[in-house]
Amino acid sequence: MTAKTGSISASNEPIEEPIEYEHFDPADATDATVQWIRQWFQENGPGCNAVIGISGGKDSSTVAALLKEALGTDRVIGVLMPNGTQSDIDMAQKLVDHLGIRHYTINIHDAYEGLMGELEDKLPEIGRDTKINLPARLRMSTLYAVAQSNNGRVANTCNLSEDWVGYSTRYGDAAGDFSPCSSFTTAEIKAIGSHLGLPDDLVEKVPTDGLSGLTDEDKLGFTYKVLDRYIRTGEIEDKDTKAKIDRMHKMNLFKLKYMDSFVYKPE
Repeated sequence: MTAKTGSISASNEPIEEPIEYEHFDPADATDATVQWIRQWFQENGPGCNAVIGISGGKDSSTVAALLKEALGTDRVIGVLMPNGTQSDIDMAQKLVDHLGIRHYTINIHDAYEGLMGELEDKLPEIGRDTKINLPARLRMSTLYAVAQSNNGRVANTCNLSEDWVGYSTRYGDAAGDFSPCSSFTTAEIKAIGSHLGLPDDLVEKVPTDGLSGLTDEDKLGFTYKVLDRYIRTGEIEDKDTKAKIDRMHKMNLFKLKYMDSFVYKPE
């Protein structure tokens, strides 16, 4: 794939034909994605608004900027969703102020605490990943509530690097109505964000899950730079890291598919 206008895939599945690794053109990729967004809304919601969860990180920042470029300021709605007190909420606020888009701040703390209280009361044990993933799923429910009340379509903000190794929450941040950036690696997302004029601190913000205190790369056990290069070229030096990435990719492919369903065929 050469990222020419109209060549962006509408699928969430990782692309098999890679962009030439050292020659990514952010201007061309931006133009192609903007055209794809416009076409998608023409076909799936003429006149509808785009609703996007805003974390202040590179992915939501870049997608929000693309949506503004494609649809205009008045048709993009950002939703800030802290879980109680969020230490980096100022970054999310900086983004919506920079773009000048309409936005809401909806705190999910009471919903999270209420549901966790019920789970802790009814279940013998609550897994650590449950506590990490539940806020993401509550946030996605919130986005759909905002969208249904504002003639909206929900934007997915995942990128190819995260999708490749399953670093997303199914029915949480992995959900959405359309996915503009699932064909781009982390480095490519940053390049697009910079091309769109986003502040450097938003583009380069170190991603964390907001709960464990670890960065995404700490949790993955390898850097996005290593992962991006492997995705685009197949090249990787460390055999253990290659094996880990391959294992994670295989284990998490189900997240990129529609739900499997049994098809009954009577004899």
